[in-house]
Amino acid sequence: MEEINIRQAQQLVDEWIKTYGVRYFNELTNMAILTEEVGELARIIARAYGEQSFKESDKDRNLGDEMADILWVLCCLANQTGVDLTEAFKKNLDKKTSRDKERHINNTKL
Repeated sequence: MEEINIRQAQQLVDEWIKTYGVRYFNELTNMAILTEEVGELARIIARAYGEQSFKESDKDRNLGDEMADILWVLCCLANQTGVDLTEAFKKNLDKKTSRDKERHINNTKL
Protein backbone atom coordinates (compact mmCIF):
# COMPACT_ATOMS: atom_id res chain seq x y z
CA MET A 1 0.00 0.00 0.00
CA GLU A 2 1.31 3.44 -0.85
CA GLU A 3 1.72 6.25 1.67
CA ILE A 4 -1.47 7.69 3.13
CA ASN A 5 -1.82 11.32 4.17
CA ILE A 6 -4.18 12.48 6.90
CA ARG A 7 -6.96 13.48 4.51
CA GLN A 8 -6.75 10.11 2.78
CA ALA A 9 -6.84 8.37 6.16
CA GLN A 10 -10.07 10.16 6.99
CA GLN A 11 -11.53 9.12 3.63
CA LEU A 12 -10.41 5.50 4.05
CA VAL A 13 -11.98 5.32 7.50
CA ASP A 14 -15.22 6.76 6.13
CA GLU A 15 -15.28 4.27 3.24
CA TRP A 16 -14.55 1.38 5.61
CA ILE A 17 -17.31 2.41 8.02
CA LYS A 18 -19.82 2.71 5.17
CA THR A 19 -18.76 -0.64 3.68
CA TYR A 20 -18.13 -2.84 6.73
CA GLY A 21 -19.09 -0.93 9.83
CA VAL A 22 -22.77 -0.31 9.05
CA ARG A 23 -22.58 3.16 10.64
CA TYR A 24 -20.43 5.27 12.94
CA PHE A 25 -20.84 4.79 16.66
CA ASN A 26 -22.12 8.04 18.11
CA GLU A 27 -19.62 10.70 19.09
CA LEU A 28 -19.83 10.00 22.80
CA THR A 29 -19.21 6.29 22.26
CA ASN A 30 -16.25 7.07 20.00
CA MET A 31 -14.85 9.45 22.61
CA ALA A 32 -15.01 6.65 25.17
CA ILE A 33 -13.35 4.27 22.70
CA LEU A 34 -10.61 6.85 22.03
CA THR A 35 -9.96 7.12 25.76
CA GLU A 36 -9.80 3.32 26.00
CA GLU A 37 -7.31 3.14 23.12
CA VAL A 38 -5.10 5.84 24.68
CA GLY A 39 -5.14 3.78 27.87
CA GLU A 40 -3.96 0.71 25.95
CA LEU A 41 -1.10 2.74 24.47
CA ALA A 42 -0.23 4.07 27.93
CA ARG A 43 -0.12 0.52 29.27
CA ILE A 44 2.47 -0.52 26.67
CA ILE A 45 4.54 2.64 27.18
CA ALA A 46 4.49 2.17 30.96
CA ARG A 47 5.79 -1.36 30.59
CA ALA A 48 8.26 -0.84 27.74
CA TYR A 49 9.74 2.47 28.95
CA GLY A 50 8.63 2.78 32.57
CA GLU A 51 9.12 0.73 35.70
CA GLN A 52 6.22 -1.68 35.25
CA SER A 53 6.88 -5.17 33.96
CA PHE A 54 4.88 -6.82 31.20
CA LYS A 55 2.09 -9.15 32.17
CA GLU A 56 1.70 -12.27 30.06
CA SER A 57 -1.43 -10.74 28.48
CA ASP A 58 0.53 -7.62 27.44
CA LYS A 59 3.40 -9.35 25.66
CA ASP A 60 1.72 -9.58 22.26
CA ARG A 61 0.64 -5.92 22.24
CA ASN A 62 2.07 -3.83 19.43
CA LEU A 63 2.92 -0.17 19.98
CA GLY A 64 2.28 0.81 16.34
CA ASP A 65 -1.03 -1.03 16.24
CA GLU A 66 -2.22 0.77 19.36
CA MET A 67 -1.21 4.13 17.86
CA ALA A 68 -3.08 3.21 14.67
CA ASP A 69 -6.19 2.38 16.73
CA ILE A 70 -6.02 5.90 18.19
CA LEU A 71 -5.63 7.45 14.75
CA TRP A 72 -8.59 5.39 13.48
CA VAL A 73 -10.96 6.58 16.20
CA LEU A 74 -9.68 10.15 15.89
CA CYS A 75 -10.50 10.00 12.16
CA CYS A 76 -13.98 8.71 13.04
CA LEU A 77 -14.57 11.62 15.39
CA ALA A 78 -13.22 14.12 12.86
CA ASN A 79 -15.47 12.72 10.14
CA GLN A 80 -18.50 12.82 12.40
CA THR A 81 -17.93 16.39 13.53
CA GLY A 82 -16.86 17.85 10.18
CA VAL A 83 -13.23 18.44 11.11
CA ASP A 84 -10.64 18.32 8.34
CA LEU A 85 -7.66 17.01 10.31
CA THR A 86 -5.21 18.12 7.61
CA GLU A 87 -6.31 21.74 7.90
CA ALA A 88 -6.62 21.52 11.69
CA PHE A 89 -3.08 20.12 11.93
CA LYS A 90 -1.66 22.87 9.71
CA LYS A 91 -3.35 25.57 11.81
CA ASN A 92 -2.19 23.91 15.01
CA LEU A 93 1.40 23.75 13.77
CA ASP A 94 1.28 27.44 12.84
CA LYS A 95 -0.11 28.25 16.31
CA LYS A 96 2.62 26.27 18.05
CA THR A 97 5.34 27.83 15.90
CA SER A 98 4.12 31.35 16.52
CA ARG A 99 3.63 30.78 20.26
CA ASP A 100 6.62 28.58 21.05
CA LYS A 101 9.29 29.36 18.44
CA GLU A 102 11.69 30.69 21.09
CA ARG A 103 10.24 29.11 24.23
CA HIS A 104 11.98 25.73 23.91
CA ILE A 105 15.21 27.08 22.45
CA ASN A 106 15.56 29.38 25.48
CA ASN A 107 14.57 26.73 28.02
CA THR A 108 17.66 25.96 30.09
CA LYS A 109 16.05 22.72 31.29
CA LEU A 110 16.29 21.33 27.77
